[in-house]
Amino acid sequence: MSADLKNSETLKNLMRAFAGESQARNRYTFAAGLCRQQKMHVLEAVFLFTAGQEKEHAEIFYNHMKAVGGATVHIDGGYPVHVTNDALQLLRDARHNEYEEFDPVYPSFGETARAEGFPEVAASFEQIAKIEKAHGDRFGLLGDLLAGGKLFVSDVKCGWMCLNCGYITESLEAPKMCPVCSHDQGFFIRLEMAPYCKKPQE
Repeated sequence: MSADLKNSETLKNLMRAFAGESQARNRYTFAAGLCRQQKMHVLEAVFLFTAGQEKEHAEIFYNHMKAVGGATVHIDGGYPVHVTNDALQLLRDARHNEYEEFDPVYPSFGETARAEGFPEVAASFEQIAKIEKAHGDRFGLLGDLLAGGKLFVSDVKCGWMCLNCGYITESLEAPKMCPVCSHDQGFFIRLEMAPYCKKPQE
């Protein structure tokens, strides 16, 4: 068991993860721009929200490499290219990639780190894997709603929040235009998915 980060497989895995998270952040930023153009601002917001979390993951992995500061780490790896104007496909691709990090990529990196004597690095891989699962679930839910024509329509009356001004209403469909700030329907999100609000009682 080696505790020498410079000569470990864990160092390469940290750089692979750093590269992957950094690229995910950019892909999600690009996706957000496309969603903005298509007036699906709620998807823009989710992509940007997730991009911010990916940046934090990248920073965590990067900081684990402090012991080899100044070195160049050479890695091999494959990274996805998702260039499309189809918002649904972007959601599906994002879900796939997040689930892949959840299992098998980060758990295997965690096992290697633990075997090589880096328990703190292992814990980061294991904890971030669970976060990626949540990301995948969220992208999957939004993809299913979009595919089913339900992103702004519900089968049962539910709450909707305008992400621009915070206006809340309850209806079968999000307003075509917010009555408070005049932003279009694309800014509305189901209240149960809205950030920083009290969720309905189960």
